[in-house]
Amino acid sequence: MITLALSKGRIFDDTLPLLRAANIEVLDNPDTSRKLILDTNQPGMRVVLVRASDVPTYVENGGADLGITGKDTLIEHGGSGLYQPLDLQIAKCRISVAVRNDFDYERAVKQGSRLRVATKYVAIAREFFAAKGVHVDLIKLYGSMELAPLTGLADAIVDLVSTGNTLKANHLKEVERIMDISSRLVVNQAALKLKQAPIRALIDAFAAAVAERSTS
Repeated sequence: MITLALSKGRIFDDTLPLLRAANIEVLDNPDTSRKLILDTNQPGMRVVLVRASDVPTYVENGGADLGITGKDTLIEHGGSGLYQPLDLQIAKCRISVAVRNDFDYERAVKQGSRLRVATKYVAIAREFFAAKGVHVDLIKLYGSMELAPLTGLADAIVDLVSTGNTLKANHLKEVERIMDISSRLVVNQAALKLKQAPIRALIDAFAAAVAERSTS
């Protein structure tokens, strides 16, 4: 049995065409089903639904043979013990710094003043501001990041940005782009040895689908 760990939402939706390229159809709809283990049309393949931040942990510790998760999650996790064969080029977005529309970010950074930054991407934010020589107090949050500058909890946030519409709706502006993000295929190294043939076949099918999409 091959177990693939996915999270609900955009990554799940964007993964379905890749699975179809490998002749795999997920038989359950996670939006209407309460099941966390989803069957597929292949008796030897199943999908487990976990939180996005837990995908690397499930794969690293053998709860799943493979998983698909964002580059941001892998950086925060550390990625140790995981084989990362493919950038799937799905669920694309970026990690950026954002502040209130009336906050003078350039002046604050140039003056070298200490910034309070709210984020769930602590490792990414710490490395980014350290490279700029900016002192920051990091405040770890798990959601509703846009509230932090509006309530005075933080001067800035570091968060995922897709269209930027949520920032605009909350009177925030994107001031620095830290990195582009897409989702990666990660594989348990022990599983790759023990189940080499089916896992390699899946990797090859995904790689072919990604290559075809990039040229179309």
